[in-house]
Amino acid sequence: MVKDHLPELVKEHTIDLVIANGENAAAGFGITPPLAEELFELGIDVITTGNHVWDKREIVEYFQNADGNPHSMARRLLRPANYPSGMPGWGLYQGKKNDVPYAVINLQGRVFMTSNDDPFRVADQLLKETRAKIVLVDMHAEATSEKISMGWYLDGRASAVVGTHTHVPTADERVLPGGTAYITDVGMTGPYDSVIGVKKELVMGKFLSNMPVRFEPATGDVRLCAVVVDCDNATGQARKIERVMIQ
Repeated sequence: MVKDHLPELVKEHTIDLVIANGENAAAGFGITPPLAEELFELGIDVITTGNHVWDKREIVEYFQNADGNPHSMARRLLRPANYPSGMPGWGLYQGKKNDVPYAVINLQGRVFMTSNDDPFRVADQLLKETRAKIVLVDMHAEATSEKISMGWYLDGRASAVVGTHTHVPTADERVLPGGTAYITDVGMTGPYDSVIGVKKELVMGKFLSNMPVRFEPATGDVRLCAVVVDCDNATGQARKIERVMIQ
């Protein structure tokens, strides 16, 4: 879906910068270095992740090999910035596209998820480290309330706060009063004839029996979900956010 539709999406909306959450790229669980580089080659500028980032152990070495090399492609693959200090990888990427500086921040929530460092205070610290006006935040979290809170907390300080993780697109996209584009969940690119990407009969069976089940990715009704955010290069404020779903 990304290979087939990203070029037309970029052309139709005159997209300058493409960001994708890729933590489920490896058949639903994690991401591998070859998959990350394939996505970069398709035109994605920065890849964010979340709680599944460590599912494929080879990603650890990928991060470690890029340590000390700011020009490595691996630096454009992020893991949540509020993971404990000393872990491989980075939660902030700063770059320039079409002569416009930008920053991407990857955060993970704590409600109903692994207890990491406070994403709100980590966001404060990272915003101090970047002078870019265009700042985009992937808030990877389970709880709607935590994602909405992050949107309000960063209103006027980030160009966009986009929620990921629950795989179900929400219809609450808006530009907050301070100029931050917000949506609770952008949705997934994957099979919607499923339960959040997994074969529905396997998930239903688990609910019915409460027995362990090996989840397998579904295949039907594949869709690409995204949002398009229009930002002012001078101020960093968002002018518009639009949901996109391609079937």
